[in-house]
This record gives sequence, structure tokens and C-alpha cells, in this order.
Amino acid sequence: MMIREGLSNRILLWAITIAGLIVIYAPPLYLLAVSFNPALQPGLPRLSDLSLTWYAALPNDRALVGALQQSLMIATITAVLATGMSLLATLAYFELRAQRTAWFLTVILPMFVPGVIQGLALSAVFTRSGIKASSLTVIAGHLLWALPFAFIVILTSFAAVRRSYLTAAADLGATWWRQFVDITLPLIRPGLISAFIFSFLLSLNEFTRAFYLAGRQNTLPVVLFGKMNSGASPVIYAMSGAIFLVSVACVALASIHFMLRRNPAQ
Repeated sequence: MMIREGLSNRILLWAITIAGLIVIYAPPLYLLAVSFNPALQPGLPRLSDLSLTWYAALPNDRALVGALQQSLMIATITAVLATGMSLLATLAYFELRAQRTAWFLTVILPMFVPGVIQGLALSAVFTRSGIKASSLTVIAGHLLWALPFAFIVILTSFAAVRRSYLTAAADLGATWWRQFVDITLPLIRPGLISAFIFSFLLSLNEFTRAFYLAGRQNTLPVVLFGKMNSGASPVIYAMSGAIFLVSVACVALASIHFMLRRNPAQ
């Protein structure tokens, strides 16, 4: 009887998991399939109808290419700053004692602020301060959004750093800086890479905050939103599909890299 109940629970758990994955991945996969359909019918294209027509037309759309370059630049700067600041915030967390909880909540607070409110508030503050909307204002908004996620990723990676390692290094005369460079940094490197990729993708795909903070050169999500509403060229499907494929490839390559490092013999 207990075996049957255990089997039923596993089947139910797997059914819920598969249903959740379908809900999450079905829309982007459908969009990816449509991007290979030259006729752009509502239905999925047949294998014989698959085409790279809209992908070939991508380089000719200057608005999309310019927005993509802008988004890549903003995402890279945001990822670098978010990773560096999150590392400093994590080090500060471990240096604190009684104030750890307050510091943790302070760093992750922007995660719970809705994007509309955060973008509108930042836009109002910048306007009152005489700061014109530009790439820098978008980076500020994206940094506020990505920082909590990068902080949590890096904080979790510190589980690999055992106190005994640092104590042994200190007994051998290593300074705090040498302990950090020779012991802590190599152990948390996977977390730093993950935080960078996470921050990069969050910034690249962020729409709400960029909508309020972008200057003359909009980011890619803002341009795609405008083109979708105006019924513009179906090249936007190809751009969306390309971004989806690149995002999946980045995460897959990072995962494979970490797996190979953990199992070098395999």
C-alpha cells in the first residue's frame, strides 16, 4: 500500500512538473517555430516550409540592429557592475554580525519593487535632478534590478568556502587579500560567472524600466514592443528567436563548463 502511494505521489509530482515546464517554455518555443515560417501563418510551419527568410533580413533592419547593439552594451556594463557590487555586498555580509539580516534585506529589497514603479520613480528623480534620459539612466535602472539576483547567486556560491581553509591559510601567514585571491576567488568563480550571465540576460530582456529611462536610442525590448504594436515587419520574430537561442546557448555552455570542472575524469 505504501509503495503504491509513493508511486502515485511521484507520478503526480512529475505530472505537475511537466505541466509547469510546458506552460513556461511553450510560448517562446512557439515564437521560435514561427520565426522559421516564411508565410507567418498562425499555425506551426511544416518541415518542408522551414525557411531562414526573416533571419536573412535581420541585418537590413537598422532600427533593430541599432537597438540590439545598444542593449548588448547596456547589458554588458550592467552585468560587470552588478557582479562586482554584489561581490562587495557579499563580503560585507560576512563581515557583519548582528546586522546581517538587515543588510541582506536591504540588498534584495529592489527585487520586490514592481518594474513600473521603479522605472517611474527613477525617471522622476533623474528629471528633477536635471539628468537627461540616456544609456546611463537605463544602466542605473537595470543595475538596481539585477543586483539582488546577482547578490543571492554569489552569496550561495560562498557555501564552497569552508572556514577551515581560511584558518589554515591564516596560520601559514597569508593576509586577508591572499586568502581571498588564492582560496575564496577560485572557489566562488562559478558563482561569479553565473551572476554575470544572470545579470546580462536580465538586463538584455528588461522592458519596463528601460521604457521609462531610455533616451533617443531605445533598447531592443522597447523597439520590439513598438514594432509589434505598429504591425511592422515580421523580422521581429526572427530577432526574438535569435535572442532566445543565444540565451539558451549561453546557459547551456555555462552548465556544461561547470559540469566538466566538477567531473574532469568524465
